[in-house]
Amino acid sequence: MKETAIFAGGCFWCMVKPFETQPGILKVVSGYTGGQVPNPTYEQVTTGLTGHTEAVEITFDPEVISYAELVNIYWQQTDPTDALGQFADRGTSYRPVIFYQGDAQRKVAEASKKALAASGRFSEPIVTQIEPAQTFYPAEEYHQDYYKKNPLHYGRYREGSGRAGFLRENW
Repeated sequence: MKETAIFAGGCFWCMVKPFETQPGILKVVSGYTGGQVPNPTYEQVTTGLTGHTEAVEITFDPEVISYAELVNIYWQQTDPTDALGQFADRGTSYRPVIFYQGDAQRKVAEASKKALAASGRFSEPIVTQIEPAQTFYPAEEYHQDYYKKNPLHYGRYREGSGRAGFLRENW
């Protein structure tokens, strides 16, 4: 049995490795979702005019890793107080969103967001959106497994964008 989860947390390059390295993860695909244009390209999405958000689609075995565990991993890759992008990546195509598939995922995501808000970890409100999943379009091949194909650039980007420092300080 397998399920899927879709998360948007800024640049999809940085959202693959934290999930892919977990037991029970079968596949992580970088792509685009939430917009109006069918089969969008990276160039189209980055204009901010398609309505799409960079995201990852995670195929997982729920008997090994639960959706709730995936949501917890998701929070720890993002700044949940920034609705206008993530780190150096700004605009709607980089907004943080948990795209749920079905009522069970919606309930888990909403409860997790509420718990994070109540935890006091952040002084600002938790603004990550929780929205119904829409069609997910895989990104171009050069975006898939970017951290493996371009490890030096990936590492510099993760640090230079401010993501790595924020995560170290806040999670």
